Amino acid sequence: MLKTLDLSQVMVLDIETVPQYASFQEVPPHFQELWEQKTHYQRNGEQSAEDFYDRAGIMAEFGKIICISLGIFYIEENTHKLRIKSFSGHDEHLILSEFAALLYKQTPNLMFCAHNGKEFDFPYLCRRLLINQIEIPAQLELSGRRPWEVNHIDTMELWKFGDYKHFTSLNLLAAILDIPTPKDDINGSQVKQVYYEEKNLPRIVTYCQKDVITTAQVLLKFKGMDIIPEENITIVT
Repeated sequence: MLKTLDLSQVMVLDIETVPQYASFQEVPPHFQELWEQKTHYQRNGEQSAEDFYDRAGIMAEFGKIICISLGIFYIEENTHKLRIKSFSGHDEHLILSEFAALLYKQTPNLMFCAHNGKEFDFPYLCRRLLINQIEIPAQLELSGRRPWEVNHIDTMELWKFGDYKHFTSLNLLAAILDIPTPKDDINGSQVKQVYYEEKNLPRIVTYCQKDVITTAQVLLKFKGMDIIPEENITIVT
């Protein structure tokens, strides 16, 4: 499949998420109780619900999306290039509306590519679209589909080669495939702090865009192609 994959029909994607509230104390009482119930077994009696709240951003019921970055492959002068675009801000409804509007202009057969996308990015997007009462675009409509009917690409799944217990981070995969990555990035565990304490959304957007670039390069490696040099990568506003 990958050998014949048309890159022009692929959109590389990454999202960044944070808890809906800066601290557990700000969470409405009813949702504090629901959070305690939701995380009871994960905490295993070792952490309080309040201490565990730093992880709320990875759960669509208690988190929100603050950035969606997209990568589009295109050919210019017989050379593969990559264009990056991001939707970001504090208004999740606006971010998702702009993202959905972009997808409405694309072919329904558009394939997404993300690292761990089938476990995280794709379902998270669908859940937050539903919560925000935004129609889920055809490309993300996964309800009722069997796993083999979902044609999105997950680079972590590709690396598993059928080993469903195997987890490999994007940074590790890039390193072993000899893909250069920036050394000055924040990591996922720091996004909440950078957003709520440093109030530095542009830094998070840059981090998200770099993950899209890395995922795109990993996909090219799986296809047996050369990676795209930095001068052929464009970030558009």
